[in-house]
Amino acid sequence: MKVNELAKRGGVTAETVRHYARERLLAPQRHPDNGYQLFSDNDLERLRFIQRARKLGFSVAEIRDILTHADQGDSPCPLVRDLLASRLPQIRARIAELEALAERMEQAMESWQQMPDGSPDGHSVCRLIESFPDATSTKETP
Repeated sequence: MKVNELAKRGGVTAETVRHYARERLLAPQRHPDNGYQLFSDNDLERLRFIQRARKLGFSVAEIRDILTHADQGDSPCPLVRDLLASRLPQIRARIAELEALAERMEQAMESWQQMPDGSPDGHSVCRLIESFPDATSTKETP
């Protein structure tokens, strides 16, 4: 099947299929007469695997490593477990950072409700942002 057909059957764009082929996640054959990339049913299964792995947060490079292990006959499952185990604390920390950001944004929106708009005057760019306390002003000094 050609790029567009694989993309349609896999529920992705043709550019996504081309990208995965360039990244060596898919291995299309070349049509001998016109040079078109031709994909097999195995490529469709790999594409579906790639999509599942991406939904779990694996990078293209990590997916390549997983597929390489599998292609060599080695179980990639220990690698997959290790990657997720190391990634999960990072994701939880990022979520905490985003929750804190959302809280700051809500506080700013609430405090800005009644503030008038201002024009830059050479000393001030945007009074809304400038009125918001920065990290150094909230810390206690020894």
